[in-house]
Amino acid sequence: MTSTSTPPGLARFNALEEHAALTALREACASTVWANRLLAARPYATTEDLYAAGDAATAELTAGDLDEAMAGHPPIGRPKPGDPVSAREQRGMAGASEQLKEEMLELNLAYQEKFGHVFLICATGRTGEQMRDAVKERIGHSPEQEREIVRTELGKINRIRLARLVEEDA
Repeated sequence: MTSTSTPPGLARFNALEEHAALTALREACASTVWANRLLAARPYATTEDLYAAGDAATAELTAGDLDEAMAGHPPIGRPKPGDPVSAREQRGMAGASEQLKEEMLELNLAYQEKFGHVFLICATGRTGEQMRDAVKERIGHSPEQEREIVRTELGKINRIRLARLVEEDA
């Protein structure tokens, strides 16, 4: 594929200075290893190439890398103040009742106590009730089962964030 056929948003990402590209990738995923792998593979000919690189990097994350990635995510129902990304992704909790928000806080704390990390779910498009039901189901998993679910959910989040990163009018 020639550079003229590269989508404009992807071409813009490919052309970013290395530090700026790394910063953008770290905003998509807090794992240093993940961001560096995607940075090293630039330039990308297609968005699918970028997504495939992101998926491969997510699949190869060690337990420590996953911990670093999860540390970049706030608990469900408590988006980072002033962070439009986490607020947008957790929109399903924005209109939730106080009772549901309190229940999610309790469930988040119980989950974190059991697994040692934040409850990670691709919240985009999910209602507060769906997220509550997911944490209730997943808290019964073994740490090994949950680690693989977290990896899958992180991959979904990373893809959504990469798509936003290379949107044409970003």
